[in-house]
Amino acid sequence: MALLATSIVLPASTDPPGASAQIRAEQWHLDYLKTAQAQSISRGNGVVVAVPDTGVDPHPDLSDNLLAGTDIIAGGNGDGRKDLDSHGTSMAGLIAAHGQGKLGALGIAPEAEVLPIYSSPPDGAGDPDSLAKGIEYAIANGADIISISSVGASSSRLRQAIRAALDADIIVVAGVGNLPRDQTVGYPASEAGVIAVGGVDRTGFHAPISVTGPEIDVVAPAVDIYSTSYDGKYSKGTGTSSATAIVAGAAALIRSKYPYLPAREVAHRLTATAVDKGPPGRDDEYGYGVIDLVAALTADVPPLGFESASAPAGAGQSTTVAGRRPGDGGSGATARGLATLGVIVAAGVAWAVVARRRRRSDDPPPRISR
Repeated sequence: MALLATSIVLPASTDPPGASAQIRAEQWHLDYLKTAQAQSISRGNGVVVAVPDTGVDPHPDLSDNLLAGTDIIAGGNGDGRKDLDSHGTSMAGLIAAHGQGKLGALGIAPEAEVLPIYSSPPDGAGDPDSLAKGIEYAIANGADIISISSVGASSSRLRQAIRAALDADIIVVAGVGNLPRDQTVGYPASEAGVIAVGGVDRTGFHAPISVTGPEIDVVAPAVDIYSTSYDGKYSKGTGTSSATAIVAGAAALIRSKYPYLPAREVAHRLTATAVDKGPPGRDDEYGYGVIDLVAALTADVPPLGFESASAPAGAGQSTTVAGRRPGDGGSGATARGLATLGVIVAAGVAWAVVARRRRRSDDPPPRISR
């Protein structure tokens, strides 16, 4: 499995407060996504996001939200909380860094918890069965979301692990790949049921590094993304890895506010409220568009199979999770979206899981117009 970001680890500063302030100012994606407004609605409390990657360092901006995880491969310290590469720590920071007040790096869901899983070596050359073992660990240890910022070969065990996660009502988010190394949407982003994430640049348009293809669901910032790194440092990365972690954070905000929503409905909220880019409707560069954190938390989004006159344009119609994609035609091509598991997941989620999620929040269900 290959990691999906090129990162530069920034040198440690002799003036940590100054460095922390600079990093927050450099996190352009926070303002772009109206993160402060979204975090006034939800901060990810009660949600566990598994990060199978190069491990996660207990950075001061992240340590309060970092659980003890596990090592799948040799070379760590046993609980996933060691990172000699920076990639895993950067992804975790984008998801759930809490910062230090107004200083330091801030994640999309700063009250979510990160379950670190050391499954990829520092050189990024992991293997599919190691990732599969990491996913199996996440399923067994209470993960609500699994954020996968890597692509590579599939295996029978990895396919089974992805399917098991989806069957357990876990949201799986994965990056589509980076040009020029990757030419098509990679695995597991190409797997039915997985939220496939591409990237945009600072202007909000397609990032040249981001792979394109019919599997893409949504896009998020992927260029010059600042986050946490190992040894208390910070990093700047470019790649769909960063976009993937940001979308995982967005999913954590939604699942925290609406804890009873099944995974496919969380994905539906992301696609139905995304800001359309490029040609009208879904396209191979942007999917359904750039994620909109505030709209995903507040919009009147009807459940799959229903339409709402007050929902945003396109919401509830032909989204990734609702059926055949526009342009698929009648040639027998099928949608790769979450509709594949829709009925199975809705019928198979255990009442105990639903009850556990309901206890996390007293918020009523979102209003649904039919």
